Amino acid sequence: MKPSIACDGLRWLATAAALVMLGGAGCQSTGPTVISNELSFEQAVVAATDGLVSQTQKLPSFLAKVEASVVKRPLVIDPMIDAASAQQTQVTRLLEQRVAERLRSQHPQFELLPFQSASLGRAQYLLTGTMVRTAGSGARKPFQINLALVDMGSRSVLAQASALARDDGLDTNPTPYYLDSPILVKDQVTDGYIRTSQTAPGQPADSYYLERIAASALINDATNAYNADRYQEALGQYRSALATPAGEQLRTLNGIYMASWKLGRSAEAEQAFGRVVAFGLATRNLGVKFLFSPGSTEFWPDPKVNGPYALWLRQIARQAGAAKVCLNVVGHTSRTGSEPTNDRLSQARAVAIKQKLDAEMGELAQRTRASGMGWRENIIGTGTDDASDALDRRVEFKITNC
Repeated sequence: MKPSIACDGLRWLATAAALVMLGGAGCQSTGPTVISNELSFEQAVVAATDGLVSQTQKLPSFLAKVEASVVKRPLVIDPMIDAASAQQTQVTRLLEQRVAERLRSQHPQFELLPFQSASLGRAQYLLTGTMVRTAGSGARKPFQINLALVDMGSRSVLAQASALARDDGLDTNPTPYYLDSPILVKDQVTDGYIRTSQTAPGQPADSYYLERIAASALINDATNAYNADRYQEALGQYRSALATPAGEQLRTLNGIYMASWKLGRSAEAEQAFGRVVAFGLATRNLGVKFLFSPGSTEFWPDPKVNGPYALWLRQIARQAGAAKVCLNVVGHTSRTGSEPTNDRLSQARAVAIKQKLDAEMGELAQRTRASGMGWRENIIGTGTDDASDALDRRVEFKITNC
């Protein structure tokens, strides 16, 4: 996407409140707002939020006033995510919090409503937001913040803004749901959210994403309960979401598995994980986070970590056998060590997983092959080897031609 404007060299005074507002003299556009110089996280949030709102001031529908008061326009914020992994992290939650605070304090024309089913019927506008680390490797590459404001009536993007935020020690660890997730929870819904956050003003928001927004609100309620350790409540809410027309999403099925496992319901958890695998195979999107000991093809020895691995392998084998598919088992490593070493290690780990699947179901031996990608397909790419880049140490199961 080529922006119609880039406002560099924003000048800051003592505080972020002294921001030279985008949309002012010499910096007006009906296109997206792009701030391409690196700012602190707090400054970047203010710049992106104010740049987003400044675009709306040129729209006729936003010029209406009732006496001396600004007309309140109901708005919901769909929880913000990391664009590379589709995860909610501590810093994406902070981004959402800071954007909401800025809207409440400086832009009273908006009435912020909670992202819940009851609010969606009232909301005129939907705000989405993502963060993504800029190209290259390393734990301190700056993040690009993308915000988009969607008109719920026309389903088009009214305004879009982006800004670069320095990583001055930002907490990129996933929230509990994503930390515990056995899989890469990225599907067509989250991809649509990410595309919407990058869409230029005047263009339609992603229809697949918007058609599932009501289910997403239910999933969000369930995920909040999971994050607060209310697993029984979360399980009930995930099941309620699944029962809706658009509720069969990877986040829902994965949530049912995780809540069931937390509640000690092993049989229910295994059945739920089978549905996760079947959904992943059907959509050609299944990446599983097996944790290995460093430099080894052996699983991490802690039973709290490897406890469900036998269940995962059993269901992957059964579902792949039932679907009669051929699979490429692809190993990945994080960005530490030499490239040749990581290539060998990722290949060896993929072979180890293939052998376990073959042992579960002999017919898979002729329909699976193993390959290693080292760190060439990293999602996070920081090389920190901790919870924040666990997805880089995944094993993927890719459907191939038989």
